[in-house]
Amino acid sequence: MNPEIEALSSTAEVIRTPCGSGEAVWRSWGTGTPLVLLHGGSGSWMHWLRNIGPLSRHYRVLAPDTPGLGESAMPPAPEPSPENAAQPLREGLRLLLGERRFYHLCGFSFGANVAGHLAAAEGAHVRSLTVVGAASLGLARPPLDLLKVRDKQGAERREANRENLARLMIFDRTRIDDTALDIQEHNTVHARLRSRGYAPGDSLKRALLRVHAPLAGIWGERDAVAWPEVRARLDVLRGIDPGLMEYVFPEAGHWVAYEAADQFNAALLEVLAARGG
Repeated sequence: MNPEIEALSSTAEVIRTPCGSGEAVWRSWGTGTPLVLLHGGSGSWMHWLRNIGPLSRHYRVLAPDTPGLGESAMPPAPEPSPENAAQPLREGLRLLLGERRFYHLCGFSFGANVAGHLAAAEGAHVRSLTVVGAASLGLARPPLDLLKVRDKQGAERREANRENLARLMIFDRTRIDDTALDIQEHNTVHARLRSRGYAPGDSLKRALLRVHAPLAGIWGERDAVAWPEVRARLDVLRGIDPGLMEYVFPEAGHWVAYEAADQFNAALLEVLAARGG
């Protein structure tokens, strides 16, 4: 295993909760007020690899593999929608944190969509909701063509992963390092739930209209899913919550929590402190 991934993975407490016909797999670091991190589509907890350490010095970080992705089983029937994916996570949080749970929630990309539905269902249990690189806000999404990877092997497969990271996830190609490539390979192998079909709709926007927690939004300025209309995404969020806390980092792409990790970590910690610590 990649040494950076192994170093963080080896310090995690691994917890399993019911999910469909199997289990949802959670990883936990740190102590204090819980902070739940939901990763992006075709992803895993590793999307937060460069955030968990700094954040867990202040909070108990809970990073599940979303149902149907990573090591977690598929969500219950009838359809693997963001709302259905949120339900096993809600049950998991009840088991992990109890009936009187109180936590911060942050979701990236498809994870923001799932987080919106989770927050809508959880009500006052959620202290704050931060969405990162979110789609599903009722706005057009730029067309993105990705290379097929599953039919490739060896160096050809690794280069296809590199190209897909450059097209979708990371703006500056020089920041696509071995760790990012190893994460992409793991995530590609383990992804079963197909999330891209939900991005052009308004599933998240509709969920946010039922959320009472204060909102924050974080984007990379060159997010391939939003550029050049990042401001339009923030305008949607501000229309829902006029007190929105917003951050846009220049020269960073969709996977802003990895590409601009130091800036991202500082911003999220600022949000959490402002929302009650």
